[in-house]
Amino acid sequence: MKIETLPLATAPTTAPRRPWKKALALLLIVLLAGGAWYFMRARGAAAPAPDAAAKDGPKVAVYELSKGDVATIASRELRLNLPLAGALAPSEQATVKAKVSGVVLDTTLQEGTAVAAGQVIARLDAADQRARVAQMQAAYDEATARVSLATKNNANSQALLKQNYISQSSVDNTQNSVELAQASLAAARAQLDMARIALADTVIRAPLAGVISKRHVQAGEKLAPDMPVATIVNLRLLNLEASVPASEVPRVKIGQEVRFKVDGFARRDFVGKVARISPTTEAGSRSMVVYISVDNSDAALRGGMFAKGAITTEKSAAAPLVPLAAMRELKGDAVVYAIVDGQVVAQRVSLGLRNDDDGVAEVKSGLQEGATVIVARLDAVKPGQKVRVGAAPPAPAAAAAKG
Repeated sequence: MKIETLPLATAPTTAPRRPWKKALALLLIVLLAGGAWYFMRARGAAAPAPDAAAKDGPKVAVYELSKGDVATIASRELRLNLPLAGALAPSEQATVKAKVSGVVLDTTLQEGTAVAAGQVIARLDAADQRARVAQMQAAYDEATARVSLATKNNANSQALLKQNYISQSSVDNTQNSVELAQASLAAARAQLDMARIALADTVIRAPLAGVISKRHVQAGEKLAPDMPVATIVNLRLLNLEASVPASEVPRVKIGQEVRFKVDGFARRDFVGKVARISPTTEAGSRSMVVYISVDNSDAALRGGMFAKGAITTEKSAAAPLVPLAAMRELKGDAVVYAIVDGQVVAQRVSLGLRNDDDGVAEVKSGLQEGATVIVARLDAVKPGQKVRVGAAPPAPAAAAAKG
């Protein structure tokens, strides 16, 4: 019996198939098909029926406006202003000078010190003036005695003439002596008065109330007549001297209000009134100087400060003001696009004063305070258009004008 050996079976070269993969692929196909069916069904249900769409009619478009596209009409005064600039100067100032010669004994007042009218600001050595007064007093007493003697002689001559002891010419001579003595007495009296005045002038007093802006002498200095002692300025009333073009002078009137600012007082407005207008133009500039009176009771301002402001040449009563940007022309009429109940309305208006610098005009008729107008140029917005303003409130016209 022959036994043959069979070869061993070899392992399969490919991996056995896995049945779960096929099931997973089938599940994905089913899910995709179900999702597509659900989407198509929802889309079909959302589409309105043709009859229902025709029944509702076309939708009305509403234009959305921002807060910068509109303004609210406010009421206030409208002013027409003429700009100006100039320097402040004291309305009253004086440089006190010596009237007599003498050595300065004391001068205690310094720059910036307030003085009253008549207050002593310096004293001079008065020894020479006292001696002069004594001399003139003696001359006056002598002249008085001569008048007394001449009067007595004249009386005696009159008595002798009545008794025919002397001639008329002798009486005339004694009468002439009386007149000469009286003239000498008057001259002596005048000289004495002048000496007394000179003595009083050794005490130098302030001629006006104000503030010492400069002291020119020190104690111990020798003064001659007409030498400056101190300069005093009165700051209670200042003058603002400003140049105005000659072409604008017809707009300026005495009494008009002026508002201005000064460097260093950024948050404060100062007020003055036109007091005088120069009758001639300045050479070269062809402008005229306007003098503006400024009350400075609190002494906040100083002479020489530079001021910049404007003259109010014309002013209206409080009235609605419309921004010039809101004005339009429709069929030859001045109109604005007002918003009434969410709709644009072309509103005719009548204007009064117009201020191009502030960009506003006075409304005589056609608009009331609180009305909302469109200031932006929007081609798509026409009368009859439905509009809606954003949640932010519109800027008032007055605030827009100030900005």
